[in-house]
Amino acid sequence: MRVTRAKFGIIGIVLAAPLLLAAITAGAPRATLLPWPYFSPDEPEAPPVRTPAEALKTFSMPPGYRLELVASEPLVQDPILMEFDGDGRLWVVELPGWAHNESMDNSFDPVNRLVVLEDTNEDGVFDKRTVFLDKLVMPRAFKILANGCALVGEPPMLWKACDTDGDLVSDTKAPVADDFSRLGVLEHGANGLFWSMENRLIVSEHEWDLAYDKGRFTRVPGLRRGQWGVTQDDGGRVYRNVNTDPLFVDYVAPSYYTRNPDMVRTSGLYTSLVDQEKTNIWPAHPTLGLNRGYRRSVFRDDDTASYYGGVSSPLIYRGSTLPAELHGQALVADGATNIVHLLRVMDDGKGKLSAEDFYPKGEFLASTDVRFRPTALATGWDGAIYIADMYRGVSQDGPLQTDYLKDYIGKRGLAKGTGMGRIYRVVHDGMKPPARPTLTKAGSAELVATLSNPDGWWRDTAQQLLVQRADPASVPMLRKLVRSDADWRARLQALWTLDGMGAGTPDLVTLALGDREANIRVAGLRLAEPALGAGDAKITKAVLALGGDESWFVRRQMAATLGAMPADARLAPMLALLRAHGDDLIVADAAVSGLRGEEVRVLSALAQDPAPPAEAIVGLASAVAKRRDADTGGAVVAMAENPQLAASTRSALLDGLAMGLTGGAAQAGNSVAGGRAGGGIPGVSSRRGGASEQLALAAEPTTLAALAKGEGALAPAAGKVLALVTWPGRPAPPALPPRSASEEALFVQGRTLYVDNCSGCHQLSGQGMPQVGAPLAGSKRATASFDIPVRILTNGLEGKLGLMPPLGADMSDDDLAAILTYVRQSWGNTGTPVPPAAVKEWRLAFAHRTDPWSEDELAKPIK
Repeated sequence: MRVTRAKFGIIGIVLAAPLLLAAITAGAPRATLLPWPYFSPDEPEAPPVRTPAEALKTFSMPPGYRLELVASEPLVQDPILMEFDGDGRLWVVELPGWAHNESMDNSFDPVNRLVVLEDTNEDGVFDKRTVFLDKLVMPRAFKILANGCALVGEPPMLWKACDTDGDLVSDTKAPVADDFSRLGVLEHGANGLFWSMENRLIVSEHEWDLAYDKGRFTRVPGLRRGQWGVTQDDGGRVYRNVNTDPLFVDYVAPSYYTRNPDMVRTSGLYTSLVDQEKTNIWPAHPTLGLNRGYRRSVFRDDDTASYYGGVSSPLIYRGSTLPAELHGQALVADGATNIVHLLRVMDDGKGKLSAEDFYPKGEFLASTDVRFRPTALATGWDGAIYIADMYRGVSQDGPLQTDYLKDYIGKRGLAKGTGMGRIYRVVHDGMKPPARPTLTKAGSAELVATLSNPDGWWRDTAQQLLVQRADPASVPMLRKLVRSDADWRARLQALWTLDGMGAGTPDLVTLALGDREANIRVAGLRLAEPALGAGDAKITKAVLALGGDESWFVRRQMAATLGAMPADARLAPMLALLRAHGDDLIVADAAVSGLRGEEVRVLSALAQDPAPPAEAIVGLASAVAKRRDADTGGAVVAMAENPQLAASTRSALLDGLAMGLTGGAAQAGNSVAGGRAGGGIPGVSSRRGGASEQLALAAEPTTLAALAKGEGALAPAAGKVLALVTWPGRPAPPALPPRSASEEALFVQGRTLYVDNCSGCHQLSGQGMPQVGAPLAGSKRATASFDIPVRILTNGLEGKLGLMPPLGADMSDDDLAAILTYVRQSWGNTGTPVPPAAVKEWRLAFAHRTDPWSEDELAKPIK
């Protein structure tokens, strides 16, 4: 073995670890699979660090599928992201700085890198490693470009790095942006850089995407969505995920919703496809080592999680060499539970996509090894599915670990054993991969022909290369493909390729608008927008003809596209579309996105109809209310007061006003149905009634006040809006919102319990006693977030006055919640009531703890 540089700075070397040496002659090492589905109740107290050969014995897969090891340490270390280039080489981001020590801290030293793996003898195993770019600080995204270049996200920088002499080592590094996320919590940094079919590089967890235009990357506005990974289907729809929810789809592109910052709802953007209550996972071993593993009541009797612990890297399989049943289906990695989960994506034919577990019981891939941590999935040029395994005992870095998880890891020695990594390939019996690609060297004619390939990887790679080359000779070939290819997928990608090259033409747009395939008509609408904005009569006519299209996908895009028309021209077709389909949430919100400043005009027109679409009314009214403009807001309030309008219309107006003033349609928290995962406390909301800023009206809305005091059907909605508006002379709202009936019962119960258990030290007045009990009146600690007072009462506090003993050992959750509710709302304190569910959560979270808390510990944020 020839080594030219140290282990972490390898350039163009061939490594021959013993396991890999054997593979050179025998092909990729193959897993000896366990039965499927499989579960082992035996969980070692100190799970061992396994060699690659040992790890291959820990996997279970459905019949017919096989797992092969194609790379392992030292060839690859700590892999978190990967992508194949046009010549079949695998580019991998390595992150040894993540949770790098036994404290599981992240290192912000330049110790990470982007490497390129090659299979030089074509035996199916990578044997050569080249460091393309090293000395990176916590990189989280990259994208391979043409001509030996790559975009690399290294917060806060986004770099374009290039190899100019063909040795696969970057020679240049130029800044593209200096605000690509921030250096801090890795889990919530910008990632993705996924080249979508519309030639935009989609970024998750970030406010902008990138558009490619004639060799330059320009920012386009976006909305922060997703967490780790991006994928697309054959129609170009983008999918993402977040934390414990596996799959979301964009029916409508994010850029449309940035047109109207007053929108409250963004239906159709980042829509969850998986019903939390219906999906289940089936790990192959007990999985209590999760951040919320203390919620034992939501685990199965065998101590397995039934819900995802932390998903990443969604992948829509678009290949053709694995079984046809996989095509169009979604896979997600769940490193926290050591599985790769398969979802069946379904279209109900009425505009709704959904996803369900592909297997009623059992995983696409599950390991009994707690250190199997799949971080990224990718489809290869060969149609196989590749899995990057960071191979760590830890799946959550120290800064975001709960105290429970930190204790769990420490007792089992799971922080030990870093610097490893494996990459696996999923194949199937009878699979026949194609010849290795050489697309970076292919001519334009070959790349155009590749757009007809049945595998999405080949089409996508060819499109990206063609767009970046912008060879004029390819244009007539692409135009012919759009007009004549029998496969709609080829026609679609040829359309977007021409657009990315700046070579689209009105005749092709018109052709696309009339195509028999709905996905191409959707593309036609998007590509028609510049001509619409310019008032092109022919294209405008073709676009408007799709208002009654049979496809919901087309009608929803139509609602978004009409917003590109001149302001006066768009109102009539928008009204027609809303009257016909405005009760579809996505149509309604896509339309609102293009009606900023025109909402009241459209509302006035719709409100005169006998039965206008309620969802359109709600969406429009909420945008007006969010703006909090006295004139337009007052006009909508006046509409809601008008007895001449239908009761259903007035109800929708009131609901929209309340939604806009409270932000009621904002993204939900990260809790999961049944409390099976996530950080949210089941049954507890952090939202209280009221709004941070009320709508100031010019005068008292007397009719609205009368409605609120009445007994009619509109009274509750009117009362809610009345509490969210103000007018000259209206008294200020009380410091404490009214308690609900259940909160009042807790308060009354808490008064009695406080007198019996607490007043001896803290006095009935809450003023405390010198050297005995701290004052509770005005105490910031007593009114802090729920966890702090609960922790004090359940474990005690070693403070300035000595030890406050724990009070909660013999008290129920209800009793402790009652005492805290009384304390937080007495003597001028304005803390929120404490629900029993919150007490239960924090008692469970720290059940492993026996020592009292110190003041320093309580001052640190809790996770």
